Amino acid sequence: MPKKEQIRKMFDDIAPEYDAFNHLGSLGIDKCWRRRALRELPKAVEAGSATGPADYRVLDIACGTGDFCIAAAKYLAKRARRQTRECGASFHLTGADISTGMLAVMERKVSEAGLEGCISAEEGDCASLRFADGSFDAVTVAFGVRNFEDRERCLAEILRVLKPGGRFIMLELGVPSCRPVAWLYRIYFTRILPLLGGRMSGNRGAYEYLPASVLAFPGKREWLATLEKAGFRSCRHRALSLGICRLYIAEKRFC
Repeated sequence: MPKKEQIRKMFDDIAPEYDAFNHLGSLGIDKCWRRRALRELPKAVEAGSATGPADYRVLDIACGTGDFCIAAAKYLAKRARRQTRECGASFHLTGADISTGMLAVMERKVSEAGLEGCISAEEGDCASLRFADGSFDAVTVAFGVRNFEDRERCLAEILRVLKPGGRFIMLELGVPSCRPVAWLYRIYFTRILPLLGGRMSGNRGAYEYLPASVLAFPGKREWLATLEKAGFRSCRHRALSLGICRLYIAEKRFC
């Protein structure tokens, strides 16, 4: 079975327990990481454009159960109201994922939050996005890039659908640089986490894959070089929580 189909099946299987395990496994810090990433969204909602701020569009790839989309919608709504003094949506977020199980959970959460007017969810593969060139002000991926089967092709697609000057914002789990912390982290990540995840979801293999995929992901210097090679500019990195999470920001050239 191709890697993409394996990933799809794995996330379909664990979708019902995914949120509960994520928040438990990270002790809730994942919410702080998302809030930090949101601060990197371009300021177009505040500045507007020739046709007004309603043009502001964000694509969240590997959106999972929609946590990032929902947090982004609330953040952008506050930012837009400060500028326009209106409560109507002045932006739109599109969540794309290959897992229909994850998307089903996302659609329920979006409906419960009353955000159907500014968030849409659809099945989609980052290696072949259906959107036109220059469709989005920002593209985000939270904890999903390590699962991409063809990362170079996915980066090319992200670059294509970004507007000139648009921003790619990426969160990914990493390994702490401090050796004592890294040692404790590896024990928790490779032994305790799979046990907890297996008990909660009944699929221990999925939570054994998680630490293996994180440990196999390129380090910060290598990944920044990959982003630059793909054609991004102003590529930068910030370590969060001692490097347990890593925030990458890159931009598309204007010409």
